[in-house]
Amino acid sequence: MGEHVPYRIHFTIDDLARTRIAARANPMLELSTAVRQLQCTEHAVRLRTWRREAADALNPRARMVLDLIPAQGWVPGFLAPAGTGTPEELLEQVLATPRARIRAELEGLAAHRRLPNWLRHLPHDPEVRRQFGAALYHTYDSLLRPYWPRITALTAADSALRAQQLLSGGMEDVLPRLNPRRVRWKSPVLEVAMASGLDGDLYLQGRGLLLVPSVFGVDGPVIDPDAEPQPFLTYPVGADRSPVRLLHDVLFGCPPTASRSLAAVLGPTRATVLMAVANRPGCSTTELAATVGIAAASASEHAAALRGAGLLHTVRLGKMVAHNATAAAHALLEASGA
Repeated sequence: MGEHVPYRIHFTIDDLARTRIAARANPMLELSTAVRQLQCTEHAVRLRTWRREAADALNPRARMVLDLIPAQGWVPGFLAPAGTGTPEELLEQVLATPRARIRAELEGLAAHRRLPNWLRHLPHDPEVRRQFGAALYHTYDSLLRPYWPRITALTAADSALRAQQLLSGGMEDVLPRLNPRRVRWKSPVLEVAMASGLDGDLYLQGRGLLLVPSVFGVDGPVIDPDAEPQPFLTYPVGADRSPVRLLHDVLFGCPPTASRSLAAVLGPTRATVLMAVANRPGCSTTELAATVGIAAASASEHAAALRGAGLLHTVRLGKMVAHNATAAAHALLEASGA
């Protein structure tokens, strides 16, 4: 966990019982972490191309959003409402934040870093708020909208996996696996190594904690101790993969594209399913659905058809299944140039 003193989250028995796993990513949290990734210098090899293309896609108005969301450091809580909803619904919720809350959070932010002059007018100037709203929508359209269906599928798959861990081992089995590089469970305290070096203590006091999966949040976790109805902590998706590599795949390789000859024989979706299994040996049906971007029921149906044709081999491990491409499938893929 590095040399920093960790941020400590204190649990009671009631807190463990009330801790939940969010079923989906929070759109505004993902937008905040995407903006952070854009300005960050970590993972240059995998993310350099995306950073360059994303920066080129943003127009000057996005500067207002970047002013509020630095590569590291404090971000006002009103930018990431804890509620559920579509990205558009949460964007509107952000823009409807009461003036008093905006003013109070900006005053708190000013205690930690210098703010640009325009932010002084955000709470009360309708024109500045209109400009900021346009900047926020533009940033979402450029950085998040193209990838949102894929992010939704992946975070849903990851949440399902964590839920299975919860059923088999309880919350004390889930917490140590959230983010081994940054999070350590020392019952009854969850120690979180924040990228900013923030330390302190959060006593949940019976509220429990909301665990929120994130695709863009591959580095430091995000914590909001004041969120309602309970504090939240983000964790990176990809329990069986490098979160950075998974983010790279979301940005550059989703979903795999089948060759025309293979798609002509199997159909485009089924050919893509076969390629996905070949690229990810041992994947579950949930992971397969997330990789291809289809419903789990549809992934199961396609896998069954491919299994019947001798192209997939499936092993059941308790409630989980693991799919693998057969030798015949690999020969077919090679012959078709896939």
